[in-house]
Amino acid sequence: MHGSRDYFLTSERLGFSHWREDDLALAMTLWGDPKVAAFLGGPFTPEEVSARLSREIAMMIACKVQYWPVFLLENNDLVGCAGLRPYTNDGHILKLGFHLRPDYWGQGLAHEAARAVIAFAFETPAIESLFAGHHPANEASERLLKKLGFRWTHEEIYPPTGLMNPAYRLMNPQASEMSPQKPIWSSY
Repeated sequence: MHGSRDYFLTSERLGFSHWREDDLALAMTLWGDPKVAAFLGGPFTPEEVSARLSREIAMMIACKVQYWPVFLLENNDLVGCAGLRPYTNDGHILKLGFHLRPDYWGQGLAHEAARAVIAFAFETPAIESLFAGHHPANEASERLLKKLGFRWTHEEIYPPTGLMNPAYRLMNPQASEMSPQKPIWSSY
């Protein structure tokens, strides 16, 4: 689908890269897909996908996290994205998110990507926990979050859809209340 990428994180089948300014065509195959966009408040116009790509790049610059593009190691095809973003202003709770292209649904790739992101996040003991939510009709995401060990905590409005989404939390087993707490983006 495209040329070689540098991966900062890998799992058995997946490589995690960073979004680049020239990734609009890749971003369109993900967030421009009506099946993906249906759970995120779409469908999205090319301009909206471009704006989302710009926000992901800005997030990486500002916070050292984003919903990173994820590729199959065997052929460098874009599977989707998975990653983190700040959930609280103090940086101690990050939001886990993943969006996969429909061709890759049902193959265990979301589970593999999410596990890699969780391990990456929890390497930083200052990260107390991860938050995750899902569209109420996305039963696959609900099953996956529970399988990953997330526990339901509440419901909250997801502004792009206006719907109440189930919300979950996963505690960092390494987090210590006694350790100095610094946001992840201040530790780089």
